[in-house]
Amino acid sequence: MNIFSDSHGHQTTNNHKNHPDGIGPTPLLSAQVIADRVHQLATSISSTYANQDLLLVPILRGAFIFAADLARAITIDHRIDFLQLSSYKGTQSHGTVSVDKDLNTDITGLSVLIVEDIVDTGRTLSTTLDILGDRNPASLEVVTLLSKPSRWQIDNSIRWTGFEIGAVFVVGYGLDLEDRYRNLPYIAKTTTTEWGSRL
Repeated sequence: MNIFSDSHGHQTTNNHKNHPDGIGPTPLLSAQVIADRVHQLATSISSTYANQDLLLVPILRGAFIFAADLARAITIDHRIDFLQLSSYKGTQSHGTVSVDKDLNTDITGLSVLIVEDIVDTGRTLSTTLDILGDRNPASLEVVTLLSKPSRWQIDNSIRWTGFEIGAVFVVGYGLDLEDRYRNLPYIAKTTTTEWGSRL
């Protein structure tokens, strides 16, 4: 059983053993700390969008767990649709962003909230804002679970941020490394030497 500290320095237990494959995810944010922060975000979002026609737009695939927990914690009626973008493979960035799955919803006049797993360089988010901003939503805001301000190449407007982290490659709670580790209930940093970036 591993013992690790949450963002407030409190020690918590981790029953998931490190993987013996050289990657070695090391817990960074515990499941309880994440859950508490998601509920705080949901409370603020529910208050902000009261009496508005809210549409959550999670960015697949990394944001799916965060979006599911956030959607269930939001106390006002809302809809949800998904956008899938490609920007990297493994830990290495392609340097470009492409749309793999577009929305099915006409967002004209809707209050749109983009749900991101992580903002790294900011290029993916910038592309998303450009794409959706051209579709005449009533408003367009962003909530991200994680942000790496030290790696930003584009300074996007982010309304809600769960946690700011340093320049480490993280997995778990939906985030992956070559489609692995999404199932971890906490956020962990990797020790791989092939560290690149998410866009």
